[in-house]
Amino acid sequence: MNPDAYLEMAETEAKHWWFSGRRSILYKTLESMNLPPDSKILEVGCGTGGNLQMLAKFGDVSAFEMDATAREIAVEKTNNSYAIQAGYCPDNIPFKDQQFDLICMFDVLEHIERDTETLTSLMCKLKKNGRILITVPAYQWLFGPHDEFLHHKRRYYEKDLREKCTSAELKALRVSYFNTILFPLACAARVKDKLFGNKAATGTSIPPMLINKLFTVIFSAERFLLKYINLPFGVSLLCILTARNKS
Repeated sequence: MNPDAYLEMAETEAKHWWFSGRRSILYKTLESMNLPPDSKILEVGCGTGGNLQMLAKFGDVSAFEMDATAREIAVEKTNNSYAIQAGYCPDNIPFKDQQFDLICMFDVLEHIERDTETLTSLMCKLKKNGRILITVPAYQWLFGPHDEFLHHKRRYYEKDLREKCTSAELKALRVSYFNTILFPLACAARVKDKLFGNKAATGTSIPPMLINKLFTVIFSAERFLLKYINLPFGVSLLCILTARNKS
């Protein structure tokens, strides 16, 4: 990922509506998964550590991150409360002798050229009945300046994501789009950026307080919908996976 993106993330992930809303949705999703109380949890590509405290409410958390600056920020932000190691996918996954009840990748897979091999490598780190929870950006036709800034390799359609998971010997327990309610605004922003050739994507900085609060409430509200249904479209995809040969 672009080194500047880590610095931007460190400044915005605590307050920006997108990060706040996604955490609310992920927290509700994790609650629904009925994880063992002593779960061993691994976050892949933890960035600057914005999800670690949330994950720690569900078990014992470890993490790895390839960027040294991001790791330093994560360690400082969390008061060195978690085992955060250097590593990258698919060839340098740390915690060699450990397996996990839950492995999380929150908007990480799209950065990795060898995404299917990465999923296969992570599958080998699962305990029996362990699960992988991932989020990725949706729809390649939305690919724009923000994806380029973040060094994304691709965005995903549901069908493509399912096929990659199957190729990695993973079974999809659930796949749903999300960030659905604000989807029209996201599309409008991406079209505007492409038409005007904007190098900086619209909406990455924290908007005025009232707008930020409104978007947080709207985006977070999808956690209640996702409790009952899979959403048919959205800016992102959420997927819960398990290993075919370990369930």
